[in-house]
Amino acid sequence: MSRIVVKIGGHALDQLDPASPILGDLAEDIGAIRTDTPAVVVHGGGPQIASLLERVGLASEFLDGLRVTDGATMEFVAMALGLVNQRLTAALERGGLAAVGLSGVDGALVRAAAHGGRLGRVAREVTVDPRLVTNLLEQGWTPVIGPVASDAEGELLNCNADTVAGSIAAALEADTLVLLSDIDQLRRDPDDPGSALDSVTVTDVRAMLADGAIRDGMIPKMRAALDALDAGAARIVLANGTRRHALASVLDGSVPSTEVKR
Repeated sequence: MSRIVVKIGGHALDQLDPASPILGDLAEDIGAIRTDTPAVVVHGGGPQIASLLERVGLASEFLDGLRVTDGATMEFVAMALGLVNQRLTAALERGGLAAVGLSGVDGALVRAAAHGGRLGRVAREVTVDPRLVTNLLEQGWTPVIGPVASDAEGELLNCNADTVAGSIAAALEADTLVLLSDIDQLRRDPDDPGSALDSVTVTDVRAMLADGAIRDGMIPKMRAALDALDAGAARIVLANGTRRHALASVLDGSVPSTEVKR
């Protein structure tokens, strides 16, 4: 049976109330394909994390698109992502899905090591044990996974959501990984909307990473795409999750998107 992993983040998660049209559309789109193509949803929560950190007086700092995460920051990251997970799961359930909320800690689903140094408790060397997710899919559930991992000592780690999605797609040998954020396409020049790309190869992406054409939050997104392809995922697509019925539109090719190919 084919499988699909959908990562949703950025401003596509601005509305997390149960009546959110974007989340209602996502539930409907997943429901339409789940008999033949069960889906796993992985979410981010950057804006929600930033809002909570601001409220408690902690600064947000980034390095190569990753949030610098010391021990105190990690606690609030986990709080914010937990709330996002619950609200997203509730909204998808309202939309008709049998959804179950998880984090990477559950069932030792996502394990990693801490970067240390300036990045602190940001995850690296991510590994996935897909057994829990596989069992849930087989029972008709739609797993909704937040990007908190644990290390060998059981300490929490902040794992980039794109990285988690790519690693899960690879572990499940998913047919498609869809990365929904708040932009339509990857650009050859990040500052030029006219340089949008319909498709790129692995070689293209590596060259763009090397010369700085891929920057900031797009760095972990494209690295996750490369890792997923290297591990066996068949198709990676980047698209704008703030569009109505974004997933269905990606799958039928009716919206701007960027496909990453081998």
